[in-house]
Amino acid sequence: MTKSMERAPFFAQYAAALCVGLALLLAGPARANEQPFEAWLDGVRQEARERGVSDGILDQALAGVKPIPRIIELDRSQPEFKLKVDEYLSRVVTQGRIRYGRELMQRHAAILDEVSRQYGVQKRFIVALWGIETDFGRITGGFPVVAALATLAYDGRRSAFFRKELMLALEILEQGHIAPADMKGSWAGAMGQSQFMPSSFHNFAIDHDRDGDKDIWGSLPDVFGSIANYLSGSGWRDDLTWGREVSIPAGFDRGLIESDTRKSLPDWQAMGVRRMDGGALPGRPVEGRIVEVTQRDGSSRYFMAYDNFETILKWNRSTYFAIAVGTLADALGAR
Repeated sequence: MTKSMERAPFFAQYAAALCVGLALLLAGPARANEQPFEAWLDGVRQEARERGVSDGILDQALAGVKPIPRIIELDRSQPEFKLKVDEYLSRVVTQGRIRYGRELMQRHAAILDEVSRQYGVQKRFIVALWGIETDFGRITGGFPVVAALATLAYDGRRSAFFRKELMLALEILEQGHIAPADMKGSWAGAMGQSQFMPSSFHNFAIDHDRDGDKDIWGSLPDVFGSIANYLSGSGWRDDLTWGREVSIPAGFDRGLIESDTRKSLPDWQAMGVRRMDGGALPGRPVEGRIVEVTQRDGSSRYFMAYDNFETILKWNRSTYFAIAVGTLADALGAR
C-alpha cells in the first residue's frame, strides 16, 4: 500500500466531518438538548439541587414551566437589529421621557444625591439608565423569569449562557430576595426596575435601604444604588461624561472610524474633528474613539466615545443603547 493510499481514509473521514459540520451550521441552532423538555428540566432541577437550591423553592419556581414560543420570536427580532439610530432614539429618548425624568430627579433628589456621592456616579446617568430600561420603573416586563430563562436555555442559540442565568435566578429565589411568583421580568430574563440579569444581580445588586433584601423590583434606594454600583464596579469615571456627537472633515481617514483607535481630544482636534456646532473639542487630554451610526436616510452620524461609553456597553452591548443613555442623560442634566 502506498503512502497516498494510507492517507486516503483519513482525508475521506476529514471531508465527511467537514460536511457534517457544514450541514449542522446551515441547519441553524439545535435545541440545547434533544431530550423532551420535561426530561431536560429534570436535569436543571438536579443541577440546582447540587448548587444548594431547596426542593421547596424548585417546586414553586418550576411548577408548570413550559417553553414560551413568544420569547423565541422576540429573541429573533430585537429592535436594535432592525432600526436605524434616528428611529431608535425617537422611540426611547422622547420629550415626555425627558420631562418626566427631570421631575423624578427633583422628587428623589435626596436619595439620588446620597447614592451619587457614595458610588461616584452622576445622578443623571442613574436616572437615564432607569428611564431607558423600564421607563422609570413603569414597564418592568410581565414574563415569569424562570420560565423565560428556561425557554432560552432549551432553545439552543445561547443555551450555556441562559442555563447559567437560570441557575443564578433560582439561587436568588433561594436567598429570599423575592418570591417565585413575583419574579417577573423581560422576555430575556432581565429583572426589576434596573433590568438586571441574574448574574448582574449577584454581582451588583445591593440592599441600600438595609431592610435585608436586595429589592430591585420595589425599593428605589436599592434600584438607584444597584445601578450606581454596577457602573462604579464596571469602571465608571465621575469626572467624565459619556461622549458627544461630532463632525468629521472631508477626506477624513475612515480607517480611524469604528476601530479600536483611541486618541486624545487635542489629537482629534488637530485632525479636524469638531463639535456639532463647529466649535473646538474640549482641551482636556481625555481619550476617545469615533463611533459611526447610520440613519434611516442612509446618512451617517459620528460620536466621540469616552471611557464611560465603554462602561455603558458593559451593561448592554448595543451601540444604540449606549448613545440613547448618554443622550437622555445630557437632556436630564441640561438647564
